[in-house]
Amino acid sequence: MQNNYETIMIINSNLEEATINATIEKISALINANGKVESTEEWGKKKLAYPIKKQAEGYYVLVNFTSNPEFIDELDRIYNITDEVIKHIVVKKD
Repeated sequence: MQNNYETIMIINSNLEEATINATIEKISALINANGKVESTEEWGKKKLAYPIKKQAEGYYVLVNFTSNPEFIDELDRIYNITDEVIKHIVVKKD
């Protein structure tokens, strides 16, 4: 059974553009291997409401996708061990 999800990740904005793009590609490829990416929106560099890991700005990316519910725990684990991602959230959509 496939569910609809959206995830927002905040990537360290001090990284080079190539590294940011590689991180987005890595996460998208992981999602595509376990589901299907519907859309990816790069919101770009924005000021954070409060410092996260000593960063004042972050590069925001929104990904809408479908996947099995079991994959979400694995995606969360990957986010946590990816140094480039400073914050993330995954939400199930209706």
